[in-house]
Amino acid sequence: MENKQTPINAAVVNHRIKAGGLKDLSRASIREIKKLVDLIEADSGEKFVRMEMGIPGLPAMQIGVDAQIQALKDGVAAIYPDIQGIPPLKKEISRFVKLFLDVDVDAEHCIPTVGSTMGSMASFLTVNRMWAKREGTLYIDPGFPVQKLQCKLLGHAYMSFDVYENRGPKLREKLESYLSGGKVSSILYSSPNNPSWICFTEEELQIIGELATKYQVVVIEDLAYFAMDFRKDYSKPGLPPFQPTVAHYTSNYILLISSSKAFSYAGERIGMMVVSDKLWDMRSPDLLRYFSSDQLGYALLFGTIYSLSSGTSHSGQYALTAILKAVNDGEINFVEALKEYGEKAKIMKKLFTDQGFNIVYDRDLDDPIADGFYFTFAYPGLRGGSLLAELLCYGISAITLAITGSERTEGLRACTSFTSRSQLPLLEERLKRFREDHPVKG
Repeated sequence: MENKQTPINAAVVNHRIKAGGLKDLSRASIREIKKLVDLIEADSGEKFVRMEMGIPGLPAMQIGVDAQIQALKDGVAAIYPDIQGIPPLKKEISRFVKLFLDVDVDAEHCIPTVGSTMGSMASFLTVNRMWAKREGTLYIDPGFPVQKLQCKLLGHAYMSFDVYENRGPKLREKLESYLSGGKVSSILYSSPNNPSWICFTEEELQIIGELATKYQVVVIEDLAYFAMDFRKDYSKPGLPPFQPTVAHYTSNYILLISSSKAFSYAGERIGMMVVSDKLWDMRSPDLLRYFSSDQLGYALLFGTIYSLSSGTSHSGQYALTAILKAVNDGEINFVEALKEYGEKAKIMKKLFTDQGFNIVYDRDLDDPIADGFYFTFAYPGLRGGSLLAELLCYGISAITLAITGSERTEGLRACTSFTSRSQLPLLEERLKRFREDHPVKG
């Protein structure tokens, strides 16, 4: 690539890759790629079409901004919030879960967290210590790489498999092959899935739920992309269809709900952890190795969350309360604005496929993959790390599927959110140049 004239000077790209010690881009983390692209942009003076990070690209809900400003004016910045969350927010989280998932959970078991990332960390810290002989998480991949990093940092064992070839009834046998060994304490997955954008069916959620109950395993369901399977309308409070969830099939669940994507309120780092009533009250003597109580909910709240953060942003809780109340009352249709992601995905996928790329995860069982927040792509003759290195010279960034636990290591994940519509002609132009410089043989 050194001898070709590319939109971004290849020497600049290669220098920054070497200077950053990134010997294998296929293993580079999302944040490492972000920093790399920041530096290349600064060195070259050229703007990238940035698709590496799942940064929401829509304005924050104004009702939340106004409520947060008012809370700050009222002086909440000077006061510690209770670690369990302010009562109005807990009430609205419980209402939201009932109205949009058709699941009943006591408000006391609805906890605000510093984003869903803290929610998964708190879950691992607590659930994986319920049974002394387990302490292992099973990841249904592909998935968000940071959640595996959390288990690594905690020193917890983990297992994973790529679910794409194990959909439908085949999922039961695959899960049992891991759960029957008695080492798994928790299962984690996202649906819609980051990065493949597959969505689990009711049959699959029932399989996960039934096996979680059978083997006394806790399911941590990451609903970061709540209601963003735009093939169905999940926007009407209290009316079907409801957002699919494993909570309909087991009481062994923790739901992680992000305000970053669904409500475009990412900057304040506030999310929701919802623990089933039965699981909250569950007792396990092995918890006493680490906590002052053998009750899961008590250990989670007064042991883990207290130690991690002592709660989350006081003013941010008022923002989320206002957003949820408006959504719960039917005053705001939060899904309508999110459809922009799906519309851009449809356009962007065509730009890629028109230039010889293929969509890696292209089917959701018998249906074409939905258009949403992410899509995956590959190019003939190039593996993931090499493809990423080449695309950086064309001012296009993404992350490799290898870091997500995918078996499709030839591919990359693209996020639609931070690519503006005004950049789409530039993306098309750069993809055309890429294809000209990388003709497909045969």
